[in-house]
Amino acid sequence: MKNFLKVDVYKAISLIVLAMASLSFVSDSVYENEIKEWHKQREEALKTENGWLNLAGLFWLEEGRNSFGGDGKNKIVFPSDKSPAILGDFIVDKGQITLEAQPEAEIYNNDQIVTKLSIFPSDKPVVLKHKSLRWFIIKRGDKFAVRLKDLESPFLKEFKGIETYPVSEDWKVKAKFEPTEGRKIPIIDITGRLDQQDSPGVLVFNIKGKDYRLDALKSGEGFFILFGDNTNKKETYGSGRFLYTQKLDAEGFTYLDFNKAINPPCAFTPYATCPLPPKQNILAIAVTAGEKNYGHH
Repeated sequence: MKNFLKVDVYKAISLIVLAMASLSFVSDSVYENEIKEWHKQREEALKTENGWLNLAGLFWLEEGRNSFGGDGKNKIVFPSDKSPAILGDFIVDKGQITLEAQPEAEIYNNDQIVTKLSIFPSDKPVVLKHKSLRWFIIKRGDKFAVRLKDLESPFLKEFKGIETYPVSEDWKVKAKFEPTEGRKIPIIDITGRLDQQDSPGVLVFNIKGKDYRLDALKSGEGFFILFGDNTNKKETYGSGRFLYTQKLDAEGFTYLDFNKAINPPCAFTPYATCPLPPKQNILAIAVTAGEKNYGHH
């Protein structure tokens, strides 16, 4: 009888261990599938009209008239196979930008043909169209530029997806928010332009028994993080990656899910103006999670 009971106990323990392992496997699978679905949606977003894969040019404007079109004599040269020789002019006058189009240019704002239109400043970006081309004005510091998109861009056609590290819940790290009200941090972009941006606080977290800190920028109800680590220039994009968080919980915590670390737009196109991580956000560890490098930009 004793031996029988002993066997029964061993069998029960084995079943419990198997059940726990099974639950753990199911939990891991659910999380892994969640991240893979998130990444799939991220890739789909890159391919949309508002994504980064269709960028086709970035042209800095000068005060006065800036002619544009497919002819190389213009100040701004659009792709000659997508544009007539002259489309019109961008007129910059002390921060005000007006478009004057050639009568035959067939430039559209929504569904209306444009001949003359104030395009900056505006409550929302004015997106102009000519065939497969789309363009609008961006401002960086005190400079203005035309950002051009081509819905038939070769970058879009060549896109085959982004390689990632294996999903691991170990890289979903709980972080404590330490507010730094009124603090600004210098953010430099790849063009060398410096901008002092508001940083509401620091996210403090622990990996393998060591504490790390990342200065955060505000993004909706959560935070936007520019960070670098020891994988940069090896397996991940050279100048670092981006990460977004959810809002803080009632105790002032959020999660840094490095499985959702993404390449900046500059990894996909030479026409983006990506911000670079501040030096205090360069982590002295290898973050082997999230997106690996894409392309050669």
